[in-house]
Amino acid sequence: MDGAIPIWFEIASYIFVVALLAVDFIIVHHRPHVPSMREAGLWVAFYTALAVAFGFVLMSFAGTDSGGEFFAGWLTEYSLSIDNLFVFIVIMARFAVPKKLQQEVLMVGIVIALVLRGIFILIGATLIANFVWIFWIFGAFLLYTAFHQAFRSHDDEEETENKLIGFLRRRITMSEHYDGLKLRTTWDGKRVFTPMLVLLMTIAATDVLFAFDSIPAIFGITTNAFIVFTANVFALMGLRQLYFLLGGLLERLVYLKYGIAAILAFIGVKLMLHALHENQLPFINGGKHVDWVPDIPTWLSLLVIVAAMFVATLASLIRGPKSTSAS
Repeated sequence: MDGAIPIWFEIASYIFVVALLAVDFIIVHHRPHVPSMREAGLWVAFYTALAVAFGFVLMSFAGTDSGGEFFAGWLTEYSLSIDNLFVFIVIMARFAVPKKLQQEVLMVGIVIALVLRGIFILIGATLIANFVWIFWIFGAFLLYTAFHQAFRSHDDEEETENKLIGFLRRRITMSEHYDGLKLRTTWDGKRVFTPMLVLLMTIAATDVLFAFDSIPAIFGITTNAFIVFTANVFALMGLRQLYFLLGGLLERLVYLKYGIAAILAFIGVKLMLHALHENQLPFINGGKHVDWVPDIPTWLSLLVIVAAMFVATLASLIRGPKSTSAS
């Protein structure tokens, strides 16, 4: 039987997440290196297993609905995060980030993303609790994002990133070389900023853009702020290792954007249906709930998400190496 998530479980989960982030950051900081495919694969497997274990523990304390919502939310965020890796690759290349620094940069970027998403989640949860009509806005935004996702090219993404990077470079005097993770260094006898400052500002700006897509999407799965946050945490924690594991393989996943677009469109429609079901707008059905509208169950959302990513990945791999020229 489903029930409320115990408060002690939420507190324990937050403590666990902070401890996990701290340990991961310490390991990365004290062992800066380029992970091998085997090492990256083991870490991805570890964080995946950790997310699955958390989902089942949550299910045992709060019921199958909460567990199902976590798994659907986690898979949605993970899918969007994979697409975001394309942008991280562009940023790292544009800033010529040394390989040994990339792990630390990604870790800092993940922490920034978690803080920003935490803020967005609080704002989103507050809006949903007080304004049911916000589901209309979230749904419409996701449908627009799905269309944009399907028909944009990675050349468009690179052009956007180049404009942002150029804008920041023109306004900040900085050294030609990195000095570890330091934001300021001495260059030609003067104290100036390092490229790390602009790099982190760029990552933070893209994190904000990512949050605009991902937070409305997961609120289409669940309105529980705790589940939304933990799903984001587990999706982002595996992102750094996935960056090194996939590497050039990302360029072969040319149909990935269509799988993600399908997920966003599905959740957008789901939000629209939920908005009708919970309707309070006076010009729709006289301000009454539209009871005949179906409420899409979590298991169906989970099935659609898995199927969309599986088909997109399989189709990309079947197409073969020639797909790398596609955008």
